[in-house]
Amino acid sequence: MPLTERRANGSAWFPIAIRDTESGYGDYLTIELERTSDKTVIHSFRFGASVALFSNHNAEHDRLEGVITHLSGDRMKIALRVDELPDWSRNGRLGVDLVFDENSYAEMERALRLAPARLEQKEEGALARVLAGVQEPKFNEELPPVEIPSLNTVQNEAVRRILAARELAIVHGPPGTGKTTTLVQAIRLLAKESERPVLVTAPSNAAVDLLSERLASQGLNVVRVGNPARVSESLLALTLDERMAAHPRFKDIKRLKKQASEYRDLAHKYKRSFGAAEREQRKALFNEARSIGKEIEQTEQYIAGAVLGAAQVITATLVGAAHYSVRGLHYDTVVIDEAGQALEPACWIPILKGRKLIMAGDHCQLPPTVKSEAAARAGLGRTLMERCVGQHPASVVLLEEQYRMHETIMGFSSKEFYGDRLRAAPSVAQHLLFAGDRPMLFIDTAGCGYEERPEGVRISNPEEAQFLLQQVARMLEENAAHNPGAVPSVGIIAPYRHQVEVLKELASAHPVLREAGAAVTVNTIDSFQGQERDAIFISLTRSNADAAIGFLSEVRRMNVAMTRARKKLVLVGDSATLSQSDFYADLVAYAQAQDAYQSAWELMDI
Repeated sequence: MPLTERRANGSAWFPIAIRDTESGYGDYLTIELERTSDKTVIHSFRFGASVALFSNHNAEHDRLEGVITHLSGDRMKIALRVDELPDWSRNGRLGVDLVFDENSYAEMERALRLAPARLEQKEEGALARVLAGVQEPKFNEELPPVEIPSLNTVQNEAVRRILAARELAIVHGPPGTGKTTTLVQAIRLLAKESERPVLVTAPSNAAVDLLSERLASQGLNVVRVGNPARVSESLLALTLDERMAAHPRFKDIKRLKKQASEYRDLAHKYKRSFGAAEREQRKALFNEARSIGKEIEQTEQYIAGAVLGAAQVITATLVGAAHYSVRGLHYDTVVIDEAGQALEPACWIPILKGRKLIMAGDHCQLPPTVKSEAAARAGLGRTLMERCVGQHPASVVLLEEQYRMHETIMGFSSKEFYGDRLRAAPSVAQHLLFAGDRPMLFIDTAGCGYEERPEGVRISNPEEAQFLLQQVARMLEENAAHNPGAVPSVGIIAPYRHQVEVLKELASAHPVLREAGAAVTVNTIDSFQGQERDAIFISLTRSNADAAIGFLSEVRRMNVAMTRARKKLVLVGDSATLSQSDFYADLVAYAQAQDAYQSAWELMDI
């Protein structure tokens, strides 16, 4: 793909400037770089992603691959496995590209090739047969109730179900219901009763890091496996590399590495014109260095075995469960968190290493990203968790009490996605930004002439964006009048990248929003996954005569967007376009029933 296209779709930064270099963890050099143009373009770079630094003087050859270790605004840090930057990096015209991670797909394919054979195994194959739908899961029904004081009744029942399961248990955790808290308590109890470590996985490094931190805070011996450059800095102490470095025998490795380096240096001192004796001496020095290298490798294996053998919990991404350091390990229990976002082939990597599987997540929120429409139609878009929830309802516990949203904000999602079973905890059921404020509002722009503007596949609605930002500013001013000095956290969300770009540009020029600073964030729905704000404003964007709503029809995305709000949710959209969909017709009807519907005509600045 040409560089201009890569820049436009957010998979490349060019040009960039290197702002700083520092010695990173282990053998890595860390560089900090900044993009110096296209700063409004939304990019696809993420913490832990594989990238390549390149020179546009000779982009095909002058490339150096690394991993993103930090990302903030228009700056990122990259860990590169080199001692120093190459000469071409000093000649300008530098950029950075996202790199396709081939290893992940190779591991997924390997797992899928191995999985069918597991079905035939008598004892080891029980879990695989349950997941394939050819055998029902079993439970120890004699297990007494679990009573952990920090958990509510349903959360305690979820922990009990996990402990009682022989093959499979599923924790279905809607937004704000304390899924991670519940899972951590269950893993704590599993780890205490198991002779082997519990393997805890998730699709993303961020989710694995969160679990690692929470489990370590419970006093468990946690070892985080994977590339240290993909682990957040605060958790380096839990990594296998760091644990190995703290082992008493690690000083032997340092001594041996120094010896091997000295032998290699001596060998390299021989010039080209040397005789047979010198040649033999040079060969002997290289052989000695190689022999020491084997000793280093054996010592490293011993230390890694000792560290992992003492672990109560091993944490890794789904693909990281196949890391060379743990490839041969097997577990009594495997945990997959955020299973509603996990591709099924990736799930089979850890599943093949365990006898019992715990899945936690919410298949009613964002699904995994599947780029191939044909593959999605053929079943790849449906997750293992979603399938198992339908096949094995006895394995599922739905967490019903949520601790985030005002009950009016919660009500629509509860009805549409969770069988109307969610209830708001008393501490949040009636919380508002200020007394007399409305917790929810659907502002209808029908008939206002706020037409969407398609530019190929890019869609925006500048008039709707301008109007929505006026409502954000109005809310901030009202809040300031009731709560002087207190600025609520505000998320402004749009389902289309181009609309987000328009909103960001307009917001940067709005005096009230500029004054609020970091309290106001603008981004896509996917970027807000797992987050929450005091107030959420959503620009639904679509407004056309054909009632076409595009991927707004993926209603799970809208479930994520709406459930980020704690005290106030405002949706701005054209009901005439949206209401051709049953979901959005229900949303408008719900807003009307809650006295949360208003025409944009009533709010326009004259």
